[in-house]
Amino acid sequence: MTYRPVPYRPARLPATEAVAEAAALRHRMEARRSVRMFSPDPVPERAVLDAIAVASTAPSGAHQQPWTFVLVTDPAVRRRIRAAAEAEERVSYDGRLGAEWLDALRPLGTDAVKPHLTDAPYLIVVFQQRFALDDDGGVRKHYYVDESVGIAVGMLLTTLQVAGLAALTHTPSPMRFLGELLGRPRNERAFAVIPVGYPADDCVVPDLRRKSLDEVLVRI
Repeated sequence: MTYRPVPYRPARLPATEAVAEAAALRHRMEARRSVRMFSPDPVPERAVLDAIAVASTAPSGAHQQPWTFVLVTDPAVRRRIRAAAEAEERVSYDGRLGAEWLDALRPLGTDAVKPHLTDAPYLIVVFQQRFALDDDGGVRKHYYVDESVGIAVGMLLTTLQVAGLAALTHTPSPMRFLGELLGRPRNERAFAVIPVGYPADDCVVPDLRRKSLDEVLVRI
């Protein structure tokens, strides 16, 4: 495709409105937590679809958009995903992760049991397309795939939070089983499993402290 410039003239918000919008979003996102205890209550599917649509507007290397979002609602498929994920997690927690990583996880209270994979009404399995497959069988390399898909997942989580939904980025390792279970083509590799729903009535999360702006910001 040949580069073709088109005009871009987004509305410029007054300074006070811009500050207010940023502050409001910051307030919403400061309340975001990774949830592992989900209610089975139904979630408006339109909100989930719109969140995926927002994620697909993320910037990507050479505008190749190297992502696929698989929305899993079938209870039987979610049970198979959970069984396979827990099998991998048991190996990981039994030593594959290494002592240092297990020590880092201990304050979060995680283990090999993953009820969120069957309790949440939706699973979004995000795949990264390592390369493109042409209709004639040819292969085209994709660039900055990890960065592009990572940004898209961040935008997905942000939109879900703004919509009042809870989510978790679950990355069982290795994740090859996801491509096999979901019938994905050879150019796709699983990046994350994101359960989506409402927190359970008895939901608890770790008592964590986030770094302050002063701790993460460097002015030059």
